[in-house]
Amino acid sequence: MKLKFITAIALCAMAMMSCDEETIIGESLTNEKDKLVVTTHNFNVLTQSVAVDSVFSRERQGYFGRVKDPETNAYVKSEFTTQFNMMENTINDLPKRENVLSLDENGDIIAESCYINILFDVSSSYGDTLTSMKLRVSELDRPIESEKAHFTNFDPKENGYIRQGGLQRDKVFSMRNLNLNDSIRNLIESTLHTGTSSNNSAYYDELDIVLDEPYTDKNGVTYNNYGTYILRNFYDHPEFFKNSYSFIHNICPGLHFETIDGLGVMAKIMEMNMYINFMADYDGEVGYPYLRTTSTEEVVQSTKVTNDKEAIQQLVEDNSCTYLKTPAGIFTEVTLPVDDICTSHPTDSLLTAKVIFQRLNNMSETPELSFSVPDKLLLIEKDSLDSFFKKNSLYNNLYAYQVSLEQNAYTFPNISNLLTRMYNAKKKGLASDPDWLSKHPDWNKALLVPVEVISITSTSSTIYGTQTSSTPIATENQLGLMSTRLVKGSAENPIKMEVIYAKFKE
Repeated sequence: MKLKFITAIALCAMAMMSCDEETIIGESLTNEKDKLVVTTHNFNVLTQSVAVDSVFSRERQGYFGRVKDPETNAYVKSEFTTQFNMMENTINDLPKRENVLSLDENGDIIAESCYINILFDVSSSYGDTLTSMKLRVSELDRPIESEKAHFTNFDPKENGYIRQGGLQRDKVFSMRNLNLNDSIRNLIESTLHTGTSSNNSAYYDELDIVLDEPYTDKNGVTYNNYGTYILRNFYDHPEFFKNSYSFIHNICPGLHFETIDGLGVMAKIMEMNMYINFMADYDGEVGYPYLRTTSTEEVVQSTKVTNDKEAIQQLVEDNSCTYLKTPAGIFTEVTLPVDDICTSHPTDSLLTAKVIFQRLNNMSETPELSFSVPDKLLLIEKDSLDSFFKKNSLYNNLYAYQVSLEQNAYTFPNISNLLTRMYNAKKKGLASDPDWLSKHPDWNKALLVPVEVISITSTSSTIYGTQTSSTPIATENQLGLMSTRLVKGSAENPIKMEVIYAKFKE
């Protein structure tokens, strides 16, 4: 209770104080023993750019495309691999075998058509929506079950996951589907649900990839199209369709999406479905049912990111600033003056520690092509980075802090919990192991990481009208194209951290 009292008074006094100054609060209002001494000091913070080979990614994010970075003139490429989710009630939703009307000359079931439908989140994509790209869809040979698939340096091709002689289709596309008229496009935009996306005003367009060419399965059986392969197995082996695991391990291990030609587009996938269409008899009338499988976060989705390592290293070695560059490019490492802060006032309470990372404007010669500036930034203890994203965590103001870009800066108003946590970890470690520091060289380091916050939006009716609220459910590494420069904290010109201490007057 007393600490809360100290904090409240100290925060009210901040506007009255200058650096390295001592102020007594409550001189005329309280007893002598309750007078509060509040002190501020500035400490030096050092920063540097660090190259990031890969980051942990969740199933909610998917990109494919290839662009030229206007800042480095190097290429950035993303590939997408996904499995498909089979709902457990699918078996009960489709007509019985004897009611199927789509049959070949031998009386065997066939699919009338099969295609993959991709919805793009254009507002979160990069490039001209009319730019032509060539996409290749390839069938996987076996399911991806490795934990490594969650990292952006995982390559399905190098790891032998692409089936030789399997399904493969090439498709020339642009993000804007010119085959759709404006009325159809507006209908899609107005009726599509965005799920857990935090951006409910996004614009959508779609791409259809038709899979109606002959397909040969691993047993050497040839079907008139890929949909027929799935549909016949559905009626011959319903046990393979009882859930996603059975479907993935017996029917469709997954598909890989890679742009093989074209430049200038990085497309964000909002939704992906595969449809198998056929005809059936519904009480004497012809109906048109379909079997649908969906790429969702319940199954494995993996984005492979390829950056030019030489170009990234050149930016890392730029001593005039530090960089934030995604996807999986550069983070800014922050060395915090933990010892100085925690030992210079051993009898005082550490109340606040404020640090500001000022953004510098990008210097691209083609600003209209520049990548977006990161909006949300995570300051996280370096040793906690991987576990934070693997656990699908949210910021906790203990070892992970999140802020948004405001007034061209990222301001963290109080990271005192992180400083105390680091200092206590060091003390505890040295007490049991004299070599603890050499084994934990990053004990006082944090990282600035661009992130995407996944939220659920809900609407409720009250006496005051309809109210909309947004609830964060996860923080994920930013896999979109983003870049910015920050003022560097060097030994000659460090970034200043303002620290406030307080204690009761003795």
